[in-house]
Amino acid sequence: MSLPQEESTLLELLDNLQIRVQVAHRTQCSADWRDLDFVPEFNRLYFIMDGEGWLKVDGRECFPKQGQLCLMPAFVKQSYSALEERQPFNKYWCHFTAGVGPFDLFQWINAPLCIDVPDPERMQSLFAELDELHKRRSLVSVLKEKSVMLEIVSSFLEHIPVQVLKHRSDEMQRIRIIQDYVEAHLHESLSVNDMAGALHLHPNYFISYFKKHFGMPPAKYVNRKRMEKARLLLASTALSIKEIAERAGFPDTHHFAKSFRKETGLSPTEYRLAYGSAP
Repeated sequence: MSLPQEESTLLELLDNLQIRVQVAHRTQCSADWRDLDFVPEFNRLYFIMDGEGWLKVDGRECFPKQGQLCLMPAFVKQSYSALEERQPFNKYWCHFTAGVGPFDLFQWINAPLCIDVPDPERMQSLFAELDELHKRRSLVSVLKEKSVMLEIVSSFLEHIPVQVLKHRSDEMQRIRIIQDYVEAHLHESLSVNDMAGALHLHPNYFISYFKKHFGMPPAKYVNRKRMEKARLLLASTALSIKEIAERAGFPDTHHFAKSFRKETGLSPTEYRLAYGSAP
């Protein structure tokens, strides 16, 4: 199934997602729970257990209910407060960053403030586990913490339409030009000058720009895309190893086989035998 163009472009950037939990806890808010017009450098997620309150993010207001998951994204003006004569929130919450290139994930996409959670018991369990793991601060707990945080974020994204923010569309278009250019010229000798020229950028600036967005130098990205194409062709076609090497940008079959084994741990022939589906 093909993905919408912008989602497909963002998907590749997610290969370099860096997620970090700063704090996680469960809190019974007090009647003076309140902060107005601040701009945090981290995301907040609230899972509402019970109680009432008010949130405002970038001019949007909501009054979250029990069983809802609420996002307050980084680098956006926001406010929150308890409501007079109402029971304040009892909530699980966390502060986290989710770096994707030079931006946070939620600086790329438009997201609602609150969603209804289909399985509140599961979400409560995830937040309780996140809270407990964050207290431990061991090698294993930090790894598990990232896994749980990813599941919470994935659950949130699973129930919203993924739309790139309008003011990020130009940036997304530039990234897509790079991706499309590399894909169309994989069979050729691709240089930094060629790729920089596609965006009309100076090569030195292009290298810096590329590393920020893709998390690796251009040469490493090109090699990764060549290996992806080679794996696809080996698994889905009956083309010879020589033809596949040429289509993936390796005029020397021996060099291709050596690079492929280094990348996958298998020779091209072994990979085809293990994963091939072509008649």
